Amino acid sequence: MSKSALVFGASGVTGWSFINEILNDYPEPKIWKRVHALTNRPLSQEQSQWPSDSRLNIVSGIDLLEGSQEELENNMQKELEEAVAMFKRSTLAMDHLSPKLEFLVLQTGAKMYGCHLLEKHPTDYLHVPHKESQPRLKQPYHDMLFYHPQLDWVADYTKDKKWKWIDTRPDIIIGFVPNQNFYSLGTVMAIYLSLWREIHGPNSSAPFPGTEKSWKALSNDSSSDMIARQTLYLSLNPSKIENGGGYNVADAKEPSSWSKKWPALCSYFDLNGTGPTSDPPEMRKFIKDNIDVWKRLEKEKGLQTGHADSERTFSGFEYFLMTQFDFDRQYDMSKTYATGFSEERDTLEAWSLVFDRMRKARIIP
Repeated sequence: MSKSALVFGASGVTGWSFINEILNDYPEPKIWKRVHALTNRPLSQEQSQWPSDSRLNIVSGIDLLEGSQEELENNMQKELEEAVAMFKRSTLAMDHLSPKLEFLVLQTGAKMYGCHLLEKHPTDYLHVPHKESQPRLKQPYHDMLFYHPQLDWVADYTKDKKWKWIDTRPDIIIGFVPNQNFYSLGTVMAIYLSLWREIHGPNSSAPFPGTEKSWKALSNDSSSDMIARQTLYLSLNPSKIENGGGYNVADAKEPSSWSKKWPALCSYFDLNGTGPTSDPPEMRKFIKDNIDVWKRLEKEKGLQTGHADSERTFSGFEYFLMTQFDFDRQYDMSKTYATGFSEERDTLEAWSLVFDRMRKARIIP
């Protein structure tokens, strides 16, 4: 047991699974001797739902933008500047304080392929399936994406370093979060379908809350467990990776669509998932309209409060995901699987783990 891991944003939708996989000895026992979970908001071990393990060190209250360094350039105000500063400062700290540093991972995402641009996403030089070797976004979108200055800085900084690094690129991340989160599709979906079952009953039909185009669009789910496993595998096999390279991370080699995923997800809640209608339901509106029913469920079932709707929820993001991502954006997964990683998970297997954890944590009934 010789390796230690430091996970920033450990209570987030991706960070949580990194801690969980390490404490469950992925990929095998006797690798991890310590894992440090850094969170901004306070988080107890009991609330975290991580295994009780002496190797776990939860450190809360870390604000990467606080303090001097000329008061961090007079308290940077732009998101791009803040994102680059957080990554730069944390990387410098790890490099200065850890002489045995071996590997660093920067998680970027599908924005590298312009997916966030929706109908403006470039199709003349970025094609599906998206490969890591594709060119960067061109102007004016290049300078609007903070991943680029992060990648440029770390590439330059590591030229004479012994340790290696990569960036990983998930699509929409599906995962468990122990506390309230700005946006977690898995959380919203579980609450929505639990509430739908409560109101309409088991075995009722649940129409897809999106459009006909989004129903058919191809993409690759990126569950946080598989992101963690693929990333840990890459970091533990430095001889098999391209130093400084990008790696798509997802649940399976082949893409899927909501037309296949929605019925599977609904089956977990004893519902019959059906296709889109001319007037599809909006998940956030349905939750708000029936919040009294949910609050009754919280009391009757002894659930945690505040997860269904709170000031921390980024309202409308789920509607955006279910209606605006209506184009094919599937990944080419050959680079990641060429390293020797072989595990794949189907929709129900990946999402059920998230829903199971939510039930155990008393977030859903």
